[in-house]
Amino acid sequence: MGAPHVSAPVPLPADDDDDRTSFSKESLKRAFFDHLFYTIGKFPKISGKNDLYLALAHAIRDRSLQRWISSTAQYNQTAPRTVAYLSAEFLMGPHLGNHLINLGIADSVREAMAELKLDFNEILRQEEEPGLGNGGLGRLAACFLDSLATGQIPAFGYGIRYEYGIFFQTIIDGWQVENTDKWLRYGNPWEIQRAEWAVEIKLGGHTEQYTDDAGYLRVRWAPEKTVVGVPFDSPIPGYRVNTTNTLRLWRAEATESFDFSVFNQGDYLGAVSKKVTSENLTKVLYPNDETTQGKELRLEQQYFFVSCSLQDMIRIHLARGGAIGDFDKKFAIQLNDTHPAIAIAELMRLLVDEHLLPWDQAWGITTRSFSYTNHTLLPEALERWPLDLFQRILPRHLELIYEINARFLNDVRIHFLGDESRISRLSLIDESGERYVRMAHLACVGSHAINGVAELHSDLLKHGLLKDFYEMWPEKFTNVTNGVTPRRWLVLSNPRLTSLVTNAIGDAWVTDLPRIRLIEDYIDDAAFRQEWRAVKRANKVDLAALILRRTGVKVDPDSMFDVLVKRIHEYKRQHLAVLHIVTLYHRLKSGRARDPLPRTFIFGGKAAPGYHTAKLMIKLITSVGDVVNNDPDVRDLLKVVFIPNFNVTQGQCIYPAAELSEQISLAGKEASGTGNMKFAMNGALTIGTMDGANIELRDQVGAENFFLFGHTAAEVRHIKTAGYHPGDYYHSHSELRTCLDLIQSGFFSRGDTELFRPLVDNLLRHDPYLLLADYQSYIECQDLVSQAYRDHEGWTRMSILNTARSGKFSSDRSIREYAEQIWNVKPVPVELYDEAEMEHTLR
Repeated sequence: MGAPHVSAPVPLPADDDDDRTSFSKESLKRAFFDHLFYTIGKFPKISGKNDLYLALAHAIRDRSLQRWISSTAQYNQTAPRTVAYLSAEFLMGPHLGNHLINLGIADSVREAMAELKLDFNEILRQEEEPGLGNGGLGRLAACFLDSLATGQIPAFGYGIRYEYGIFFQTIIDGWQVENTDKWLRYGNPWEIQRAEWAVEIKLGGHTEQYTDDAGYLRVRWAPEKTVVGVPFDSPIPGYRVNTTNTLRLWRAEATESFDFSVFNQGDYLGAVSKKVTSENLTKVLYPNDETTQGKELRLEQQYFFVSCSLQDMIRIHLARGGAIGDFDKKFAIQLNDTHPAIAIAELMRLLVDEHLLPWDQAWGITTRSFSYTNHTLLPEALERWPLDLFQRILPRHLELIYEINARFLNDVRIHFLGDESRISRLSLIDESGERYVRMAHLACVGSHAINGVAELHSDLLKHGLLKDFYEMWPEKFTNVTNGVTPRRWLVLSNPRLTSLVTNAIGDAWVTDLPRIRLIEDYIDDAAFRQEWRAVKRANKVDLAALILRRTGVKVDPDSMFDVLVKRIHEYKRQHLAVLHIVTLYHRLKSGRARDPLPRTFIFGGKAAPGYHTAKLMIKLITSVGDVVNNDPDVRDLLKVVFIPNFNVTQGQCIYPAAELSEQISLAGKEASGTGNMKFAMNGALTIGTMDGANIELRDQVGAENFFLFGHTAAEVRHIKTAGYHPGDYYHSHSELRTCLDLIQSGFFSRGDTELFRPLVDNLLRHDPYLLLADYQSYIECQDLVSQAYRDHEGWTRMSILNTARSGKFSSDRSIREYAEQIWNVKPVPVELYDEAEMEHTLR
């Protein structure tokens, strides 16, 4: 990598400001060079682009550290109730840009770099995005951490410091290929290792009973092996406030990394075997669990991070002078889906076995501490573990779960006397066939609050997936609709739109998103609408450049950008969008298209490595694209691109440029969705079903500004109950039949009639997600989209209204609802310590 030109030697800028973390340009330039010299060990002439990024990142982290330390010091003094957000995923995205926005120094840093003749945008692009998540779950967790800090609520994010991200996706001959995501290869300047707060984690072995000094029967866990969890902390700054919270991620290490005696015997691999085995725990997110070894690793991984986190919370609580019996008064623990649900049994173990509390007291503390967010309506996505595997890895926890279950089922018998089938359905142990531990059931029993993430989702939980629990404890259930942070997803990712909105109505909307509705006052201003269109087109030009770089496909910024980016899954129905493309293509080729509208179809998303159907869906998208993009008859009217390795960084370019947001999952399958919110916030119009948060989005923006199609969740249930026959739709709709026949014939697969046969056969014989039933409605709705887009002024008005009415979908609102309804936590404004005060406290 060539070094950018910086004149050398460079004199350090004079700085009249004694504060080494000043936000002045001169202070920023001095800090930049200090870190380049003393942290990176380079001088400008031999510095590469990544060196410059690292130097700037360290300089900005210094400015967060003062706020970070001040926040920690204040929390330690006042011991407020603190949120602990447990999540297997945190898709934070690049840190540097977010820090600059939240600290309010983006313009100063840009100017400082320009004065040094450095390309600020090129420096930003050097950051390796931490791939610590797979999709919406991790992106939601990142938004929530931003809103917690911005709302000045004391909080920790707890998760795993995966050495490698989910995977780096490349597309080779149209197929997804998974490559190692080496996000740590150049180090991570945002984290600080806290080796002094490492904890030991037990795994395997057996349990032993003993009698304590007071004569009580106790249980001791004798593990087969022990690993060490080492915390790595990253600062999470709030927007224009002093509050800076902590993301604490755990890395697994061996208790002894090197066995000297084994080495001396000549067994060089054996000398480091414990280190290798232990570190496998945190190597990669979601190891393939199709094998027994994969299942073991995944369960060990989940237990590892929750045990580390709970031990850490107890350490903090006791260090602040708290009594163990008051733990629940000081920590509100949120389970982000079922992955961390083993935390309920682990807290019981710590309280009963380690701190010797009576069962009933420990159970009261546990249930008052935990709350559970469910993120799925797919029964197969609710984790469960074979009993023998659970026994082998967590023998003490299985005993505790048996005891929890016995007590719980006694309560069930009292509530529902004689209803044995209900007892079987509610049990924490699935007794049908191979016996399993049901983790969602453990989460429901051990939490004082259970919430869904959209109104429809919460309703379906109460009357479907978790109906028995709802009838047992209706008071536990509530809804908190998801949200996204406008700082990253509008201010940072769409600076042009941010400037237009702020110039019109001021900047209060950044932390009070409902105020963005004030731009409705400008909807009749022709100049404002023209500026709005200019912003969108400039963003489209940027995305077109990204597409050209990543795919080699040249797209027209004046065509409609029709976008579907999310995890690849059958229920999200990316292949329904492909059927629309094939329909348009056939209309153009057969001369039946009248006044065709130029469209660019943009796809992105990853398929799980073991999910062959999802991978075949990617192959279908790329194969259709190869034919369409290279057909001279249509390539100026239709383009199809699949952007590989969709992530937060790419999302920041894609959402601002999108004009049509595809939210086309089968009604009743998507819990909420957050991409739909990001698109609308950036002025895209939605075509979607009555699913997840689409319903609330449509309510907010107005039915006339939303393109609705497809069956409702109730209609879907009726169709399936009555007996669904997808072949009937194939035979009765000629365009649908033509599309499927074209795909089946090998037209898009170089004559290979077998390649897409599994997809087509599944649709014709089973079609579990009702693509064929929704096809005609979708095509007709897309025709309405084309008609609406031709009216540039009308489309612009709808675009403005989508942004203006997106206020509900800020994660700030979500966090306020959690804080008030579930966590019972309050904001704690942080006073900033200066360096003199810090020195005084040390003395």
